[in-house]
Amino acid sequence: MQDKTATAGAASGDDELVELGVAAAAAAIRNGDITSVAYASALLRRARKHADLNSFITIDESAVLTAAQEADKARAAGAVAPLLGVPIGIKDSYATAGVRTTLGVSNLKNFVPKHGADVVVALQDAGGIVFGKNNLVEMSFGLTGHNSTYGQVKNPYSHAHVPGGSSSGSGAAVAARIVPASTGGDTVGSIRVPASLCGVVGYKPTNGRWPGGGVAPVSHTLDTTGILARSVEDCALLDQIVTRNTTAPTSQRSDLRGVRFAHAPRQYMNVIDPETAAHFTAALERLRDAGADVVEVDLGDDFMDTANRLTWNFFFREMREAVTQFVARNNFPVTFDEIYSDIKPQLKAIWSQVVVPGGPGYLSDEGYESALATERPQLQRRLGQVFTHHAADALLLPTTPCPAPLIEHVSSLTIAGHQVDERFLAYNTIPASGAGLPGISIPIGLSTNGLPIGLEIDAAHGEDIALFDLAGRVESLFETLPTPA
Repeated sequence: MQDKTATAGAASGDDELVELGVAAAAAAIRNGDITSVAYASALLRRARKHADLNSFITIDESAVLTAAQEADKARAAGAVAPLLGVPIGIKDSYATAGVRTTLGVSNLKNFVPKHGADVVVALQDAGGIVFGKNNLVEMSFGLTGHNSTYGQVKNPYSHAHVPGGSSSGSGAAVAARIVPASTGGDTVGSIRVPASLCGVVGYKPTNGRWPGGGVAPVSHTLDTTGILARSVEDCALLDQIVTRNTTAPTSQRSDLRGVRFAHAPRQYMNVIDPETAAHFTAALERLRDAGADVVEVDLGDDFMDTANRLTWNFFFREMREAVTQFVARNNFPVTFDEIYSDIKPQLKAIWSQVVVPGGPGYLSDEGYESALATERPQLQRRLGQVFTHHAADALLLPTTPCPAPLIEHVSSLTIAGHQVDERFLAYNTIPASGAGLPGISIPIGLSTNGLPIGLEIDAAHGEDIALFDLAGRVESLFETLPTPA
């Protein structure tokens, strides 16, 4: 007969272990307070308990436990690697040596790469363990978490709602305490959108700061790898590891005196859910109370239309060439045409219009060159004025225009009386993507029906370290969201 007392004790111990973030878990393992095996085992039990979220495509439990055992041996022998023994989720657009990598498509359901993506190698070099491969929208092409082959990812705060995308499984797994952090990829908002909708922290680096080798692309102009975690501190730690840069935020201040934030309501709050607007407005007041100067700026009547048109043009126009080169360079046993022929009908219909040359919406060479040479620099200059002309340290905005929509309603959303499609979930994240700026989404509360709401903080190009400092100080003003049931 099962010992119920022992079972309850294990459950209680698991609850404490799975709440550990990256830095806390690494310190606990390093100090001998816990073992990597105990931590990994608790996370594996959590993954089994929440398998219905569909946040992972692949978890090799025996490989995770073997790696944890090796980490404990290394620690006993004196190893002090910064991530020693800490499991990390890996979005399945990242190649992982010895672990199945599908890119979310059926053509690659049995493919196991020989080499890992640059980010994965950096994490493993620091002692991190590949916990598993997170579910994602096919080829990172979508914002809802739906995958026709590997299933719909669900939001941990309400399984009837979307988790965001395309890093859907990453956001859901981190929120559900299955892993303390997961990698993501951000082209138009694919880290920040799921971070906002799932109530975690999502960090999009300045474009070019994080390596992209071994990660399936969408647009070489817009793509960046990045991370989803449960604290700004953990994002900053993982940034140091991936960039192999020991520079860390230096401010020891917890208040915001002397900080100047900008917000642009005419651009970022034109169509917005009332509860999201109320949370954002309350957040601005909280920042003022902490000593910050919060100023309103106007980026122009055509700013959002220009940013969205430009960014989606790059997204669609560059995908075919980027994917074709990626699969050949990384020895993936598939071609773009084979992927195209096997994707779900909804996606194929879009690709035939705007991704495949000859489609009626395919951007001409002239239009593409104009976007690169003229329109994108103009967008970068206009956003740059927030930090130069207005002397702001960061730009604030609601990460998404609404909390997570119902899965059944996502094809046609109503926000503040406006009918929009799923792409509108990235409406606010797109300008930073188009300009290549760094951004962090942090959770600032729950809606009346218990869904997370996110605040995005964008900084000037290359100011990632300063962004971590600011975001950490802002984060400290808000209560930690409750763990989803």
